[in-house]
Amino acid sequence: MRVAQHVLKRRMFFFLLCLFPFLGMARNKSICDILCAQFNKARPAFIYVSVNGNDSNDGTKDKPLATLAMAVRKARELRRLNNPSIKDGIHIEVEQGIYHLDEPLFIRPEDAGTSESPTVIESLDNQSVVLNGGIQIFGWHKLTRKVEGLPKEAVGKVYVADAPKVGGQILDFRQLWIEGKKAIRARDRNGDSMNRILSWNSAEQTCWIPKPKTTDLSKVEGMEMLIHQWWAIANLRIKSYKVQGDSAELSFYQPESRIESEHPWPAPWISKKTGNSAFYLSNAIQFLDQSGEWYLDKKKGKIYYWPRNGEDLSLAKVIAPSLQTLVRVEGTIDRPVANFYFKGINFNYTTWMRPSKKGSVPLQAGMYLLDAYKLKTPGTKEKEGLENQAWIGRPAAAVEVAYANHIKFENCRFEHLASTGLDFQRGTHDDEIVGNLFKDIGGTGIQVGVYSDESFETHLPYNPTDEREVYTNEWIHDNLVTDVSNEDWGCVGISAGYVKGIDIEHNEVCDVSYSGICVGWGWTKAVNAMSNNRIFANKVTHYAKWMYDVGGLYTLSAQPGTEIENNYIDSIYKAPYPHDPEHWFYFYLDEGSSFITIKNNWCPVLKVMKNSNGPGNEWINNGPQVNDSIKYAAGLERPYLFLLRDRVVNHHWKINHL
Repeated sequence: MRVAQHVLKRRMFFFLLCLFPFLGMARNKSICDILCAQFNKARPAFIYVSVNGNDSNDGTKDKPLATLAMAVRKARELRRLNNPSIKDGIHIEVEQGIYHLDEPLFIRPEDAGTSESPTVIESLDNQSVVLNGGIQIFGWHKLTRKVEGLPKEAVGKVYVADAPKVGGQILDFRQLWIEGKKAIRARDRNGDSMNRILSWNSAEQTCWIPKPKTTDLSKVEGMEMLIHQWWAIANLRIKSYKVQGDSAELSFYQPESRIESEHPWPAPWISKKTGNSAFYLSNAIQFLDQSGEWYLDKKKGKIYYWPRNGEDLSLAKVIAPSLQTLVRVEGTIDRPVANFYFKGINFNYTTWMRPSKKGSVPLQAGMYLLDAYKLKTPGTKEKEGLENQAWIGRPAAAVEVAYANHIKFENCRFEHLASTGLDFQRGTHDDEIVGNLFKDIGGTGIQVGVYSDESFETHLPYNPTDEREVYTNEWIHDNLVTDVSNEDWGCVGISAGYVKGIDIEHNEVCDVSYSGICVGWGWTKAVNAMSNNRIFANKVTHYAKWMYDVGGLYTLSAQPGTEIENNYIDSIYKAPYPHDPEHWFYFYLDEGSSFITIKNNWCPVLKVMKNSNGPGNEWINNGPQVNDSIKYAAGLERPYLFLLRDRVVNHHWKINHL
C-alpha cells in the first residue's frame, strides 16, 4: 500500500531527529533548524474527506468532512483569504468509500491553484475512492403475479422491485448494472443477432421490417429501434407499429424521424448484395425472454429483471444511473481554472438520456445531428462541391473540462458510464491525462477539442481568431481504453476534434465498436485550427466490432506538421452486419487529410484508405516489414502495465485476415 507523501516526510523527519543524540548532533541548532524549515516548506495544506465525516467538521484527519463539494469550498476559502498554509498547495485527501453525488461536483475559477500551489483531489493511501452517479435498487423478490406481455419462458424466472425515485419522480434510465456487469435492456433479438430492414421510405419517414415473432406490439409505449448504418447507429423512438401480413411498418417521433429520413450520411443501407441495414427493437416487456435482460415499467413504477446464473439479488448491488455528469471543471476564456489535479479517483455510473427524449442520429463519432439534409444545388462559399449540410450536438460526459489549463487526471478509473468518459471540450491547454483506465463505457473513452458548435455548420473549417479556444499542447499518454463504445457503436477509443500540438502516445486501445484513435474534424482541405499533432507508439487492436468504414488510426482535414509514427495496429474484428464486408482498414486518412507524415507504423498488411486527401501527406516505411522493436515498444510503458489486468478482448469474435 502506498503511504501518502506527507506521511513519509513526517516519519523521515522524526527518524532523523531521534538519531541526533546518538550522533552527537542533538545540540546542533543549525541542523535542527534546517530540518524543521525543510519539513515545513514541503508540507501543503490538507483537507480530509470520509464517508463517515460531517460537513460541519473542520476537515482535519480526526474530524473529516463528508463531501467533496464542502472540501472544495473549504479549499476555495483558504485561497480567497490567502491563508499561509496553502503556499505549497492544497491536498484534499479522500478516504476509502463510495461517495454518492446528487449533482455534479463543480470546479470553478475560484478553485484554481498555481504551479507552486496546486489543488489535488486524491485517494488517501491509494485506497478505492468512488464518485458514484447511480442509485442502488433494493427490495427484489420473485414475480408471482401475472404481468401482461411477459413471455411465457420468463414466467417464474423474473424478479421485480420498485423503480427508484429522484425528487419524488420515477427515475428514467437506459442502463442497469448488477455487481458491475451491465444487464441488457430487453430486446427482440438475443445475443449478437439482429434482423434487417425491408425498406426505408424517406418521403413518408417510415420503415418496413419483418414482423417480429412476439405478440401484438401495436399498443406498446416506449419501444425503440436501433438501426445500423455504415459507420454509425441511430436510436429512434417508435411512434406507431402497424402489421401487414408478414411485415410491420414503423413510424417515429420527432425530431429524429425527420433527421433520419433527410440526412444523407450515413443513411439506412439498402443492398441486395450485402444486405439491408441491420436493426433490433428494444424496451418492451414482450422482449424480456432471456437471463440478463431487464425492463422498466415507468407507469407502474416497477423494474423487472431475469437474473443470470449465480446472481443473488438479495445480496447483489443493482445500480441504475442517475447523473449524466459527475464532475465539471469549467472556467471562462479570461478566467480559466488552472493547476487542479485528480489522482486515484474512480468515476462510476452515469446515464445519458437524449435517446429517450429526442432520439439520437449521429453523424460520426457519436456527434448527434440537430439538423441535416441534402442540398438540391450543391456548393457553399467555403466548399464548392458540398452536397449536404449538417449541424451537430455533443454527448454528455462523466467528467467535462472547459476553459482550463494545467489540469491533470492520473491513475483514475472511468467505468460503467453511459456516454463519454472524459471530455476536454474547449479552451484548454497544457493538461495531462496519464495512467487511467477507461472501461465499460457506452460512448467514447477520451474526447478532446472542439468539433462543431451547434450553430456552426460542421463542414466549415474551424479557425477562431482567439487561439485560446483551441485545445493545445496536451499530453494523453499511457492510458488503457477498453470495452468502450459498447452502446453507441459509432463512438471511438480516443477522439480529438480541432486540436493543436497535442501528443497522444503509448496508449492501448482495444475492444472498440468502431475506430481506435481519431484526430480531426471538418472534412476540409482549408486552413483550420489544427497543426503539429503527434500520434506516437500507441497500440490499437480488436476494433471495428460492429461498424466498418473504419481505421485503427483515422484522420480528417488538413493538419500541417502532424506525425503518426511508431504505432502498432492489428486484429480488426469481423463485424457481423457491415454495409461493405471489405471496408476495413488499419489506417484511414479521410476527406481533406493533408500535410501528415505516416511513418514506421506496424500493421500485418498495408491495407489503408486515402479518401479525397489533400496535398503533403508522406507515407514512409509502414506495414509488416517495420522492425519488431517498434511493435513491442508500442502501448503502455512499463510503469503502467498493471492496467492490462483490466483489458477486455472478445476472443469468440473472429478477426479479419487477407
